[in-house]
Amino acid sequence: LKAVILIGGPQKGTRFRPLSFEVPKPLFPVAGVPMVQHHIEACAKVPGMKEILLMGFYQPHEALSRFLVSAQQEFRIPIRYLQEYAALGTGGGIYHFRDQILSGGPEAFFVLNADVCSEFPLQEMLDFRQQHGDVHSFVMLGTTANRTQALNYGCIVANADTHEVLHYVEKPSTFVSEIINCGIYLFTPAIFQHIGDVFQRNQQELMLEENSNGWQRAEVIRLEQDVFTALAGSGKLYVYKTDGFWSQIKSAGSAIYASRLYLNQYSQCHPERLAQNKPGGPVIRGNVYIHPTASIDSTAVLGPNVSIGKGVTVGAGVRVRESIVLHGASLHDHTCVLNTIVGWDSTIGRWARVEGTPSDPNPNDPYAKIDSETLFRDGRLTPSITILGCSVTIPAEVVILNSIVLPHKELSRSYKNQIIL
Repeated sequence: LKAVILIGGPQKGTRFRPLSFEVPKPLFPVAGVPMVQHHIEACAKVPGMKEILLMGFYQPHEALSRFLVSAQQEFRIPIRYLQEYAALGTGGGIYHFRDQILSGGPEAFFVLNADVCSEFPLQEMLDFRQQHGDVHSFVMLGTTANRTQALNYGCIVANADTHEVLHYVEKPSTFVSEIINCGIYLFTPAIFQHIGDVFQRNQQELMLEENSNGWQRAEVIRLEQDVFTALAGSGKLYVYKTDGFWSQIKSAGSAIYASRLYLNQYSQCHPERLAQNKPGGPVIRGNVYIHPTASIDSTAVLGPNVSIGKGVTVGAGVRVRESIVLHGASLHDHTCVLNTIVGWDSTIGRWARVEGTPSDPNPNDPYAKIDSETLFRDGRLTPSITILGCSVTIPAEVVILNSIVLPHKELSRSYKNQIIL
């Protein structure tokens, strides 16, 4: 077995700014570890996994190389980064690097999108494929969404008994199905035949349109629209439905929600990552991750759903809830931080209050997903979590509400519902 993790590249992740200025989005820490490490960990647990390939069009990046070296040592599995020369789409990249994926003759390989958080039921997908379909069938992971939100995803119509995918539509304009595509797939090498057909077809269409302005490339292939739509109903594609947690991580607000899902999961699989209440230590409520190098005053109250990065200092009487505090940040005495991402090396002065509005899914609807909100609605900033970019300084005794502060800013007063450039 092999696994391919699609990490995209710098042109995307615009909804993740200003955080994606400092670090490639896949390395953004969620629940204390880089987003893509959750994927790697899940792949490394599958018996027979021989290699993990990261694929994207980030330029060689010091942070990325360092991460790959440490992940290889930790999980004892070869991990390589394959750099696309341009954005080739979700199918174009794996087609371009098909020789690398097929080297060593894997029977099957997983493809995972980096911007999802999930329990990653990879072993279950393998078992499911053996029970259903033949050895040459492909499996996609599906989950249930509510009717209105399903329109924002790829929708799957499947046979209730055999789970064969009969119809697939990416982001339909009217209701098709409440089973949505989770962006996690199990393929056999036979998939390259189908992607190759799309490639041939693209090339023929380009030949016919001689006057096309040359920007369309035959190599740009989207798994969802180009491959799955054609495969649906052919008896080759099956859906494995998961009841485990799953969410997209498109906006910074969804990173806080994903962090909550992973921290919940830690109680089963990584209890050592969760902070405990200890005499002389801070008050911990719910699930909290604290990096061992952080220094936290014993009168601070943290949680639920808080993740504290490397070298963070938290002063006396500080209250942090539903937030991610990135490495090197400093929260002075009696600050209050709610629904916020505090950027690297940022400083929040004494008695300041930094607060956002959570963009969580409806808690009363078990199938609700997080909405990837647009930044503005009717010309006004949509209330969402507050984001401080890196090296932002907030003075004592001010209030920052529902605002996004770009990196390297020193604020002098309170702000509400603003993007501070």
